[in-house]
Amino acid sequence: MEDRNELILFRGENSFSLMNLYPYTNGHLMVAPFRHIDSFTGLDQVERLEILEQIDRCINALSNVLNPDGFNIGANIGESAGAGIKDHIHFHVVPRWKGDTNFMPIFGNTKVIVEGLEETWDELKPVFDGENNA
Repeated sequence: MEDRNELILFRGENSFSLMNLYPYTNGHLMVAPFRHIDSFTGLDQVERLEILEQIDRCINALSNVLNPDGFNIGANIGESAGAGIKDHIHFHVVPRWKGDTNFMPIFGNTKVIVEGLEETWDELKPVFDGENNA
C-alpha cells in the first residue's frame, strides 16, 4: 500500500493531497502539484483550479472526520518564507480547534499530536475515496 506509506490521500490529474510528515496539528494536510515548480505564478490555470478543488476536498474530509473549529490555509513560498521544500510549491491545510496547543512549539519546543499519522490516514482515506461521507 504505497499511498499509505507515503501518506497520500488523493491523486488528481495535476496535483495530490497528502498528510504532513511533521504536522502542526492532527490532520495537517498539504496539497501539491505533480509538476515541480517553485511559485504560485508558475502554475497554469488547470493546476490552480485543481489545487483549490483539492483544498476544498481536504476541508470537507477534515470537517467530517476531525470536526475542527476552523482552518489555516496557506503556502510558504521561498526559503526565506519558511519553505521546507523550496523548489516545490505546496499548500497547507491545518485544522484548528478552540484552545488547541498550537503555541507549544514556541514555548516548549514540542508539538502535541493526539493520534498517529497512520491512524489519521486510515480515518481520512475512506472520505477522500467517497466511501464515507459521514
